[in-house]
Amino acid sequence: MQFSLCRLRTHQWCFLLFNVVLFHALLFGADFVEEYLLQPTPGVYTDSMVLDIRERARKLDLSGSQDNVSQSYPISNPNACLNSDLFLLTFVFSYPYNVSQRDAVRATWANLSHVQGFPVRTLFFLGSSPSSADQDAVLKESGRHGDLVQGHVTMTYSLRSQTERTVLVLRWVMAFCPMARFLLLAEEAVFVNLPAVGGYLLGLRRHPEDLYLGRVIHKDPPDRDPSSPSYLPPALYPRRYLPDYCSGAAFVLSQDVVRKVYVASSVVRSPVPSDVFVGLCAQKAGVVPVHSARFSGDKHVRYNACCYRWLFSSAGVGAEELGRVWGGVGQEDDGCSLLETYYGLVACKALTYLDKLSSSSQRQVVNNSNGF
Repeated sequence: MQFSLCRLRTHQWCFLLFNVVLFHALLFGADFVEEYLLQPTPGVYTDSMVLDIRERARKLDLSGSQDNVSQSYPISNPNACLNSDLFLLTFVFSYPYNVSQRDAVRATWANLSHVQGFPVRTLFFLGSSPSSADQDAVLKESGRHGDLVQGHVTMTYSLRSQTERTVLVLRWVMAFCPMARFLLLAEEAVFVNLPAVGGYLLGLRRHPEDLYLGRVIHKDPPDRDPSSPSYLPPALYPRRYLPDYCSGAAFVLSQDVVRKVYVASSVVRSPVPSDVFVGLCAQKAGVVPVHSARFSGDKHVRYNACCYRWLFSSAGVGAEELGRVWGGVGQEDDGCSLLETYYGLVACKALTYLDKLSSSSQRQVVNNSNGF
């Protein structure tokens, strides 16, 4: 009788262990698989176009033509990047009217001048203002903070304006901040963990060239719907899948990749979203994206202090939430232990997964209601 009881308890423990393993596989399995499958392979550059783009990028120097470049920017802010030893420059894409979000970013994660002793700088890129009154407000804001760059581009959700704003930022960086070792591009509603990103970049073992780092989108099919704004006809792009590219919510480019993507942008004419556009340009230049699951992509991760200290980014973070997030993440203390980080990751991933299920259920209810 005692032997049967022991066997029963052993089965219970095995069942419990199996469920624990299954739970962790569901939470972290995709990240582990992505980290393994999406590692870049060393490039072998034999294509003449790739070699030409890389050579032109190597020789490109816009620092001597700042006056000509400035004509594309109502607010060029040429003195925003005077530090010749700048380690990480961050550009946040923002809409002119969204002052509250910019102020929230300034008061939180962008309010850093150094990471582990290395200088960092955060700027905002704005498009053209819709009226003279709005432009006056933008000029006053620029005078107060000194962190705005404005380009001659209408900030809309159209594909053309998205790609134009990206090219304008790359051109500005090459003209006014060519010594910055890394460039991070982010949307305004994204929380960026600059200490974590900076620590990762400082820990790179290899020379920081050809670095295109973010949450890689793998085997994304092109939009073949003729009624869609992002329709990509087979005549322009006949391949089954788009090249691997980093989600546009937040990603990092090394300075040499900034030049390579900018040079390649002149030969990429496909009507695609800006993050796909950067991926196409990177492919033309022989640059392979590096995947990191610490970037959330366009996904919002439920807040947990230890989880957010480990993440590089989280999307969909509004002005009010930014203050609460930075209040826990930005504290200069001993940080989280390994066990606390583990529990934090489990908590935020599980809650994010439940949020996704809840939103999917709500959409299904709405669709069913519309069907009736």
